[in-house]
Amino acid sequence: MEDLLQEASVALWRERERLFALSVGPRQAALLWTIARNAIIDELRRTPSSEAWSEGYEPVVDERSKVRELYERIALLSEPDRTLVTMQLQGYSYEEIAETLGMTVKNVSVRLVRIKDKIRKEWT
Repeated sequence: MEDLLQEASVALWRERERLFALSVGPRQAALLWTIARNAIIDELRRTPSSEAWSEGYEPVVDERSKVRELYERIALLSEPDRTLVTMQLQGYSYEEIAETLGMTVKNVSVRLVRIKDKIRKEWT
């Protein structure tokens, strides 16, 4: 587990210029999270599973397939809906999304709730 933390720290250090180039906010947080997550995933792929986890802890194998399925479902959305969801996942605020897409903040909020409800209903 310490190796995973170390790999994430090294990856963040390597990308520090990109991180500091962004102002503090959701975009910087999203980039930070993505860099750390990808470094950990890469390390887990390189490490045999028996070495990666301490005794008594079993990873949720199905987790990755659920994330993959979610992204597949997002890809099936219509273009405007897919853009809204993608921008939110990338860390854009409702205000930034509204400004970029020429919508009101309220419209962004309502549409995202409806999209999430639609995905949830189709998933179950």
